Amino acid sequence: MSGLVNILYLTGSFFMLEVYDRVIPSRSVPTLIGLAALALALYAFQGVLEAIRGRVLARVGAALDESLSGRVFDLVVRAPLKGVSQGDGLLPLRDLDQIRAFLSGSGPSAFFDLPWMPFYLAICFLFHPLIGVAALVGMGILIALTFLTDRASKGPTREATGHGMRRNGLAEAGRRNAEVLAAMGMQERLAARWASANRDYMNAHQAVADAGSGFGAGSKVFRMALQSGVLALGAWLVIHGEASAGIIIASSILVSRALAPAELTIANWKGFVAARQSWHRLSELLARMPQDERPHALPAPVETITVEGASVAPPGTPRLVVQDVSFGLRAGQGLGIIGPSASGKSSLVRALVGVWPPVRGKVRFDGAALDQWTSGDLGRHIGFLPQEVELFAGSVAENIARFEPDAPAEAIIAAAKAAGVHELILRLPEGYDTRIGEGGTGLSAGQRQRVGLARALYREPFLVVLDEPNANLDSEGENALTQAIFGVRQRGGICVVVAHRPSALAALDLILMMADGRAQAFGPKDEILKRVLRPAPTPVPVTAESSAGSATAPTIRESA
Repeated sequence: MSGLVNILYLTGSFFMLEVYDRVIPSRSVPTLIGLAALALALYAFQGVLEAIRGRVLARVGAALDESLSGRVFDLVVRAPLKGVSQGDGLLPLRDLDQIRAFLSGSGPSAFFDLPWMPFYLAICFLFHPLIGVAALVGMGILIALTFLTDRASKGPTREATGHGMRRNGLAEAGRRNAEVLAAMGMQERLAARWASANRDYMNAHQAVADAGSGFGAGSKVFRMALQSGVLALGAWLVIHGEASAGIIIASSILVSRALAPAELTIANWKGFVAARQSWHRLSELLARMPQDERPHALPAPVETITVEGASVAPPGTPRLVVQDVSFGLRAGQGLGIIGPSASGKSSLVRALVGVWPPVRGKVRFDGAALDQWTSGDLGRHIGFLPQEVELFAGSVAENIARFEPDAPAEAIIAAAKAAGVHELILRLPEGYDTRIGEGGTGLSAGQRQRVGLARALYREPFLVVLDEPNANLDSEGENALTQAIFGVRQRGGICVVVAHRPSALAALDLILMMADGRAQAFGPKDEILKRVLRPAPTPVPVTAESSAGSATAPTIRESA
């Protein structure tokens, strides 16, 4: 198609050649009308081909997006779990957008037209060797400008991408923590850091724009000057009788057309460099995180969970936060994990649910290691309530159902009742159809935690892991939590609870004590708690008001 388009670009040159060499000397109006009609038909055909080529390129970009968008979203979601996420974590999506935008624009057309420059050059030599030499020199200068444009824009483009990631990461952090910034007067300080990152980004972006516009303007002016020079050269040849009058105009148009692909390439070089770097980053990330092969399907786990010498490190860091932990649980049992802050409790449960794969050791469901399951298959058998409950934009019912298409209402209501949140949801403005914003905006922290608990209990998963589930609950919520844990155990599931407050341990029968990333004690609840519980010191009453709440309450020791 590009070949036909470039051949049709000769229409203007040959039309001017025929007008000057045939129509004007013969003063033939019919010849002029015939040539004009033929030229118009060729121009129309050229326009149709160019429109089709543009539509094809747009669909090529869309096809690339369709084939890669699923994998790219998978990268965005999995990258934080692998420790390879940078900035706001959305760079792979922006890279894919950059590639699609370049493929759908005028850049590829310029590259498809470049191979036809020698074809135009050969016709220039046929007009006259001097015209061909002029076109050849112009072509060489434009090719040199293209390489200079690449060298001048490559570094600033890479820097602009890095600064843009930092800028977007700060903006996203500010959006997530808007309340903290406003309450503690940190907004101006974070704004200053964002302004510094934005200034670096704009400087790098300006360097890219300056390089592109500078070389682009230079190539445009040079082509215009060369066109005028060829026009003067043609006139000189006509004066000396070495060319016809039509050569003056035809050669000028032809040389201009011969160099147009190079000029258009320089003008689009900024987008090309950005797309090329995006492609390299995306290819590297796809190679580092290959798509998981689907293993042989396994039956649903119903009997045991075993942890065999598991050692866990946060993604992207070599530091072990959990070391050589081993224990086993059977259906119907409930385990409470206790210990001081930073003892590895949350890291251990992340390994239990497959979020952080163990560096050493294995976690097994009914004897099968977690890496023998895909995330989608394993997720049906796991309910997870993290410390920071994140709900998604949608209805309450959709969040409880984990956005399962056509989720049965009976299963949603059963999960809500198991979490003791059914009545609370009915009191919302639209009940289960109440829309909540991103992150669960519109619900209180306690409501989000209880809806998150219902999501964890949806479809009665075999393993339910609750990390600090009573952090935002009142007494009613804690009673509902206790009943939910009893419900999991009574139906033959396994419940694991990370807790600092003993009230969350009422429905459990086993305790694992963690300290410094290691298991210090594991066994029946009553036996372990006797070692780690001590009465809180009674405060010395100063006044009647201060002595009113001095009752002794048990607390969990902060050391082994």
